[in-house]
Amino acid sequence: MKRTIRQLAFYLWLVAVWQILSELKLWPPYLFPTPQSVWESLRVGFSDQTFLTGLSVSMKRIAIGYGLSVLFGISLGFLIAASEFLQHTLGGLVLSLQSLPSLCWLPLAVLWFGLTEKAILFVVLMGSVLAVTINTEIGVKHVPKICLMAGRNLGANGIRLFRYVLLPASLPHLLAGLKQGWAFAWRSLISGEMIFVSLGLGHLLMMGRDLNDMSQVLAVMALIMAVGQLVDRLVFEQLEKRVRRTWGVASAL
Repeated sequence: MKRTIRQLAFYLWLVAVWQILSELKLWPPYLFPTPQSVWESLRVGFSDQTFLTGLSVSMKRIAIGYGLSVLFGISLGFLIAASEFLQHTLGGLVLSLQSLPSLCWLPLAVLWFGLTEKAILFVVLMGSVLAVTINTEIGVKHVPKICLMAGRNLGANGIRLFRYVLLPASLPHLLAGLKQGWAFAWRSLISGEMIFVSLGLGHLLMMGRDLNDMSQVLAVMALIMAVGQLVDRLVFEQLEKRVRRTWGVASAL
């Protein structure tokens, strides 16, 4: 409860500073809109369902793209960690590709898939899967050997060793990779939607720019930030609490 109050007070302070700066008229209103005008853009965007449509389209894309990233990333991470040959070859390639910004994949996506839905999903996938892969590999490598030995001595082999020993022991690193992968996927999605007409939040952001409507631009930015915050609080933060309680780092509250 204290955390929520502090965050609310902080954001109210930011809005107050924003309001003061807008009243000083240091910049023209069309470049630096007031909080009231941004709030009005949010109200209008939801009342005419423009923002709802954009949000639903973006969430559908992120669900597909991020879901594929998790599936491929976890599988690839475990394969690389289990093979010394893959660590020295594919592992190095994955690490190198991770340094590329997600926008670097956009020209390839457009050339391979055209201006289609597949191009956006490809950018989301490539922006997220590498982070999930790397953290999964790290998590498996950090599993203490004594845990594997204990599991084998108790009769766990093959899929049972993976399910009951390897996967739970690597879960903290895996969860960190999933959280980082989500952030990369969300940013990649918005970047991809900004390039061509796609009806998502990124497209609404560019519409505001093309119409010279800074209020809409800031309203869509606030909506993008709100979605990221909600997913982190409602999904990843709850998972992290469960992991901490399971591993005995934090007491159950």
